[in-house]
Amino acid sequence: MEKHTQRTMGLWGAVGLGVAAIVGGGILILGGVAFEATGPSAVLAFGLNGFLAILTVFSFAEMSAAFPESGGTYVFSKKVLSIRAAFGVGWIIWFASIVAAVLYALGAGFFIAIAVNKIWESYTGTPLEWVNTGFTSTVIAVIATLIYTKMLLNKQTGGGNLINIGKLAVFLILIIGGGWYISTQSVLDIVDDYTPFFTEGGFGLLQAMGYTFIAYHGFDLIAAVGGEVKDPERNIPRAMFISLIVAIVIYILFMLVITVAAVGPGESIAQASSADPEAIVMFAAEAYMGKFGLWLVIIAGILSMLSALYANLLGASHIAFSMAKDRTLPRALGKVDKDWGTPVKAILATAAVLVITIIIIPDVAIAGAASSLIFLVSFAIAHWISILSRLRSDPKDLPFKSPFFPLIPVVGILSCVGLAVFQGIKVPLAGVIMLVWLGLGGGLYYILFRRRARVVDASAEGYDPRLVSLRGRSPVVLVPIVNPSHAVPMVAVASALAPPITGRVLLLSVVRTPEDWNPETHPEKLNNTQRVLKESLSASFGLGLIPEVLTTVATEPWDEIIRVSHAYSCESLLLGLTNLNEKSQERIEYVMNRVDSDVVVLRTTHMWRLSEVKKILVPVRGSGAQDELLARLLGSICRAGNPEVTFLKVLPEDATWQQTDKARKALFQIAEDQVPHGQIKVVIVKNNNVSEEIISHAQDSDLMIVGLQRFSRRHKEFGKLPLYIAQGTDCPMLMISRKR
Repeated sequence: MEKHTQRTMGLWGAVGLGVAAIVGGGILILGGVAFEATGPSAVLAFGLNGFLAILTVFSFAEMSAAFPESGGTYVFSKKVLSIRAAFGVGWIIWFASIVAAVLYALGAGFFIAIAVNKIWESYTGTPLEWVNTGFTSTVIAVIATLIYTKMLLNKQTGGGNLINIGKLAVFLILIIGGGWYISTQSVLDIVDDYTPFFTEGGFGLLQAMGYTFIAYHGFDLIAAVGGEVKDPERNIPRAMFISLIVAIVIYILFMLVITVAAVGPGESIAQASSADPEAIVMFAAEAYMGKFGLWLVIIAGILSMLSALYANLLGASHIAFSMAKDRTLPRALGKVDKDWGTPVKAILATAAVLVITIIIIPDVAIAGAASSLIFLVSFAIAHWISILSRLRSDPKDLPFKSPFFPLIPVVGILSCVGLAVFQGIKVPLAGVIMLVWLGLGGGLYYILFRRRARVVDASAEGYDPRLVSLRGRSPVVLVPIVNPSHAVPMVAVASALAPPITGRVLLLSVVRTPEDWNPETHPEKLNNTQRVLKESLSASFGLGLIPEVLTTVATEPWDEIIRVSHAYSCESLLLGLTNLNEKSQERIEYVMNRVDSDVVVLRTTHMWRLSEVKKILVPVRGSGAQDELLARLLGSICRAGNPEVTFLKVLPEDATWQQTDKARKALFQIAEDQVPHGQIKVVIVKNNNVSEEIISHAQDSDLMIVGLQRFSRRHKEFGKLPLYIAQGTDCPMLMISRKR
């Protein structure tokens, strides 16, 4: 197992990652923003956001325990929705973590700049005006990002428990000190500090919630690194709840203290925050604990921002790594470096986007609003996915179940969507940032990633039939049976095409009759049909398959096959042939261009068994129009066994070594995408006679899979090469054509 994918993170390492991402950063930098928006009711805003986060944790915990892989919401989407939807979710989650990292990098720059200025001022008596500028904070943010990038390149660990203990201790001191300060105040003064509770009414409260929801982001990063957590079914849910509850308790107590301690006589917290919202927490601590309190906040701010920056950079790089393995990002990002033992390119790409975003969005409030909006949308999607997952899963496959289903995810969806809509209207720039990023991602996916991503996803569906069930699909494979002696190999291939449990195999027997046929006077056709179905059912039961059976009467069997394929919305059509000639070729082309199904043609003898296949030959030519169907078929075959799959590419004899080397690299990438879970072999040969070379290699194979020609969705041909190969070798063949 690769170092990067080993489970090395225990419960407290996962808790540490969650605490590192959640506690401190959001409240220190955004607490003043919330006070400015809604006054003392900022306490309620943090409480309501905490409740919303708890609802979300239930959905995350259920899916993380069911799918304990790195990638978080991206993985959930890939399992339950589709690869296209998963890209959209992964793309915005990757960016959301990056924008969150921008918030914390800028926050670190802000607190470090203050610390430098305070130290300089204490020695010289004069402050450094240029230090307290946005440019300085941006430079420090970039430097911090580069340092943590280097740390991640060396080793990926938990959340840094010593730093977490340090900042929790600082918050505890600040809360205790604030509590002592409040105890010296009269009840009337305290009530006055909380009056009016809603300075801007309900809209101000919603705006504060929108700005500060990002403060509870972080528990989802535990799911993002789920592939590294030991005993994930138990530890991931526990770590999420522990880290979030710690954050909620600290945030509410701290906000209660700041509301009273930050204001002087006759002043409101909203007024005090309006001048410099990012610094209000420091002013409050200095007001009731002097310079000691000020430095406590500065230290807490630096530790919190840096640990949250690290956690978000770690989580975002894991998301990029997971997406690249599915080819929804460049494949290079999905590789673990042999020397470093980490996904170097995924980390560097994430860090590069982070640095660029820091430069483009050097504003803490906008970064917080944009990140909160994106996470609200993604969490709503996560709740919806949890509903679909619960409905489509076997209860025994869910180690953790959210209570009060479906109330919790439904309330979570409505809350997240409502708050996201309000946030997008109130802070339109945040919505613009999200829409621009989504538009960019959509264009990149359709231009660069769609084709290979769908191939890898098709292979995953073939190899893991649970994916088909989770996605709510029940594909039907239509198998017309004419010769009962070929029932066993036909049913075996049909069982590979139809996913277990959810897939359906429909055995079709067409009674071909003249228009004036009388079954009473000519019963031999019915008798033959009964014999065909008996043999087919016996073969099916022997393979553990329980098919459906359909008998129809028609004068034209090929038109009847087309009709049944449409009537039953068949995903695949499996045709069996003993001999392949020009006449049968014409019939197959006739069917291929009239059905909305994948067409698979099996040419073999009745003695052939799919379960005994050890070597598969896949000649590669053309544009790869059949790659998706080929990947699904190979994934299904590899699920049942572990055959060696040889990908063969025939080049002209005058091909240069550069062309040969380029073809070998391209063929290896194709093989990796087609068979990510099996044994692969890549062969490049030079021969001007392509068919003879393929026939020669077929002699050592148990099965050959050949793609048929596809000119467009409505124009597919059998082609001369497959016919020539079939007539030149006795090797069993599967000839495939993707649906229209």
